[in-house]
Amino acid sequence: MSGHTLLLNISPEIGNVSAEYILPEDCNCIMTLAHGAGAGMSHSFMTLLANALAETGIATLRFNFPFMENKKGPADKPPVAHKTIEAAINKVKELFPSLPLFVSGKSFGGRMSSQYLAEHSITAAKGIIFYGFPLHPSGKPSVERAEHLKKVKQPMLFLQGTKDELATWELVEQTCNSLKHATLVKIEGADHSFKAGKKDIISVLAKETNDWIKKQLKK
Repeated sequence: MSGHTLLLNISPEIGNVSAEYILPEDCNCIMTLAHGAGAGMSHSFMTLLANALAETGIATLRFNFPFMENKKGPADKPPVAHKTIEAAINKVKELFPSLPLFVSGKSFGGRMSSQYLAEHSITAAKGIIFYGFPLHPSGKPSVERAEHLKKVKQPMLFLQGTKDELATWELVEQTCNSLKHATLVKIEGADHSFKAGKKDIISVLAKETNDWIKKQLKK
């Protein structure tokens, strides 16, 4: 399915980043889809996921964070990442004001998106989807990164692999059980990159996302 490219203006100081939206004919909602710290919006995981979501009727807007757009240094600090997410949300609201809005992200992109929602009242956002929430650094199990999730008012969907090295399964369960609006889906055998042998994990992620979104839209 073909996408429509555009430039996303973040601010005069930060500049523009690349973005692309895919709008299926019979779409029921649109999601911002933020990439992780290791690969940008055009990575195969991001493009395959966006196309799989489109086949279920979910439109997406993918975008680069400035560090990835400029191919410089480590991942952006939260203030810059949050401004980028804000620009993506505002662009979706501008282009598709009648479509229900969801926020989502892979790893770093999901965590920055939830941090943004925790600090801002975005009533248009119907929920947030995490494709592998990075609960802690590899080999250092902890739950401090989840503290801000208590302030997120939107329903949350966690799609987590049981072999995710950045989210020990027991701690993910503990975290989601402590959150009033959280739904946790176990992706058996998948690591942080959602690789699980020869299993087609992308289609599983798209189906679980679509099923959950349909429930949210009925509320």
